Amino acid sequence: MGHGGNVIDELKADHREVKEMFGRLRAMTGTGQELRDLIDEVTIELVRHSVAEEQYLYPAVRKHVEGGDRMADKEIEDHSRVEKILKQLEKTGTDDAKISPLLQQLMDEVTAHVQDEESNLFPMLQRACTAQQLDDLGDKIRRAKAMAPTRPHPAAPSSPTASKLLAPGAGLVDRARDFVTGRGKS
Repeated sequence: MGHGGNVIDELKADHREVKEMFGRLRAMTGTGQELRDLIDEVTIELVRHSVAEEQYLYPAVRKHVEGGDRMADKEIEDHSRVEKILKQLEKTGTDDAKISPLLQQLMDEVTAHVQDEESNLFPMLQRACTAQQLDDLGDKIRRAKAMAPTRPHPAAPSSPTASKLLAPGAGLVDRARDFVTGRGKS
């Protein structure tokens, strides 16, 4: 969850983790609990990552990058689509015929989002910010991920202020539910 380094190093490490999880999903042949556990693992990582980006990365993009408002809005729209897919996956049984197309849709959306961030947004942010600013953002991202929800909440507000106020409470509730059910422990 927390890798260290500046914001770009931190988020790229998250991207590599998710890519590895997607590889495991593609290689999986069965259904049942093993698949559910991996879907939960992917969901936890993606939700924490998204919340942290919405709280700190995108406001920094808006502030420091020319055309940052447009870029941030696009990235938040990407997150919204992913969060809706995650919510559908949460409700879909692993033996349901809809699970494979949903997983493929998730992987396609996330892969396109990652490619866009790493090819466009990250280089622009790196040019616009000092090394200290990038390091500070990395610290903020790590703290946000530690407090973030672990389940999709597509109806939750995506503004940074609302997210900073509501995410820790939702995160606490989600982590309590996870503890009771054993979710995310595999």
